[in-house]
Amino acid sequence: MNNKSAFLNGFASGIPIGLGYFAVSFSLGIVARKAGLDPVQGFVASFFNLASAGEYALFTSIEQCVTYLEVALITFVVNARYLLMSCALSQRFLPDTSFYHRFFVAFGITDEIFGISIAQKGSLNPFYNYGAMAVAVPLWSIGTSLGIIAGNNLPQTVVSSLSVALYGMFIAIIIPAAKKDLTIAFAVSISFLLSWGFSVLPFIKNLSSGNRTIILTVVISALLAYFKPVQYEDS
Repeated sequence: MNNKSAFLNGFASGIPIGLGYFAVSFSLGIVARKAGLDPVQGFVASFFNLASAGEYALFTSIEQCVTYLEVALITFVVNARYLLMSCALSQRFLPDTSFYHRFFVAFGITDEIFGISIAQKGSLNPFYNYGAMAVAVPLWSIGTSLGIIAGNNLPQTVVSSLSVALYGMFIAIIIPAAKKDLTIAFAVSISFLLSWGFSVLPFIKNLSSGNRTIILTVVISALLAYFKPVQYEDS
């Protein structure tokens, strides 16, 4: 498949992803607006982050005026899974694929773009990813900007209602996985419990929410990875 065909196939695959991103990022824009970002800042933040959980952590951290170091750490921890996706996807390129192609494909990896890319048969053409990114990334970024604009102009009751949509999205992500895997269900439950506990315990409650999130994420994931590692069937 030549580069043009790969790009067009990727673009077609990216259209439904981009439409879904637009809806989600619009809700993120409401959160960004509460953090004090303007539409341009929201666009730039979304363009360079490309992660719903990562951006939510970013915007809420900005709203709470945490330090730059905390912002960097929490976004790194929340987005760390993309390092693994990049490693997996790099194995699908031909050996002579240039560093620049690998770099820009890695920049545009999201859960959904990784899914459609890894499902491609044979070696992966970077232009397939570029096609998907060409529609998904702009819609994600524009959705955030429009969410901020809407938050500045809509009545407060409507803005509050739209803010709930993002929490609904997170619930929609974790509940199906928790129903299929008791380990995930335990992780989600203990995360809720400890998150509440950290907000009321002496000394710990004085930590910023960003630091509390970093501690909980690293500790819970590390313990579960040690005691309940994912089992793979032998091929």
